[in-house]
Amino acid sequence: MQTPLSIRRDEIELMAPAGSYESLMAAIDAGADAVYFGVGALNMRARSAFNFTLEDLPRIVHIAHEHGVKTYLTVNTILYDKDLPTMRQVMDLARKEDVDAVIVSDQAGILYARSIGLEVHISTQLNLSNIESVAFYATYADVMVLARELDLHQVQAIHEEMLRRDLRGPKGEPIKIEMFAHGALCMAVSGKCYLSLHDNGHSANRGDCRQICRRSYLVQDRETHEELIIDNPFILSPKDLCTIDFLDRFIGAGVRVLKIEGRARSAEYVHRVVSCYHEALIALEQGNYTPERIAVWKARLSEVFNRGFWGGYYLGGKTGEWSQVYGSSATKRKVYVGKVTNFFKKISVAEIQVEAAPLSVGEEAFFMGETTGVQEFTVEEIRVAEQPVSRTVQGETCSIPTRGLIRRGDRLYKFVEASETDSK
Repeated sequence: MQTPLSIRRDEIELMAPAGSYESLMAAIDAGADAVYFGVGALNMRARSAFNFTLEDLPRIVHIAHEHGVKTYLTVNTILYDKDLPTMRQVMDLARKEDVDAVIVSDQAGILYARSIGLEVHISTQLNLSNIESVAFYATYADVMVLARELDLHQVQAIHEEMLRRDLRGPKGEPIKIEMFAHGALCMAVSGKCYLSLHDNGHSANRGDCRQICRRSYLVQDRETHEELIIDNPFILSPKDLCTIDFLDRFIGAGVRVLKIEGRARSAEYVHRVVSCYHEALIALEQGNYTPERIAVWKARLSEVFNRGFWGGYYLGGKTGEWSQVYGSSATKRKVYVGKVTNFFKKISVAEIQVEAAPLSVGEEAFFMGETTGVQEFTVEEIRVAEQPVSRTVQGETCSIPTRGLIRRGDRLYKFVEASETDSK
């Protein structure tokens, strides 16, 4: 058994992405301490299908605060002069609705947030790579996202010098280091990529990335026309970051806020990733962070969307490990089964109209809804016309016991092995 770190679970903030109400509730249910989200055009997921509007902001804050979860609003795109009135409008609303902090990279945004009393967190887009940069921004910000290209030795050196200098933010509390702990990595330094803008006029730094780097490419010598030998055709698409197998070293280097990437990913991804890291943090505190448990967490993480895993630059790597396939390397896929038509609260039984796929006893499944979030479970019993069955098919109405509160209109999905769907 590993010796516990001399830090408690409640001293580490687990920060989750929220790109939809389903993801918001999934993050809360899975153990997140904070959520980050964008509204409107001035965030790095502005053109994503998963993006809130300005009108959603009060509801998001209310839901999160009701559950004791902090809210961080991303206003982290490049700001032009024409954007400044919108930036002020967004931040004014954030201040009015008690958003806990804004994540900003532009100095105009930083200065305005401070002028109206909004807490500031420095975005990774500023590429903070040394103690002097951290000391400069300590005047304005309470949390710093250091450059994702740093290794853990560099992070720890900055952390130790911060302690030696007793660097404190505007609230008078010690500056916290935030780092990405899991999710997609970009080929560009601190995410500042111009490939999409160069290729088709859509700027990634304005929230409009077209994922050009995720495509496969043929590399050819222009003079001889010989193809270069490369490991795979996805030479610009890094694998996803995963730190769960060296989380002790990550926190030991001084990281106090773990950021999960994935505002454009699904709610079941958010639920699975947050729950795994939440469990790992508790295990670290209790001294149960073992290779056996790490293997289980990593297997669970591999079941949802991912491009393969590596440790990023934290362990000293200087070049990326590249994806082997286009899209996801998840070992499982979700399949829509049907929708909830009724829920009997006293006996915790949901009535399901099976619409798209059969469901069998023993399968892994989950309910999803705006208020429900994501509730994963193993199907232990199915009844059709009040009689127990081992399988229900499309067109039938069935009932299954649940482990929590489910709502009419929620959707039921099941997990299947990726090989089953890939072969079709």
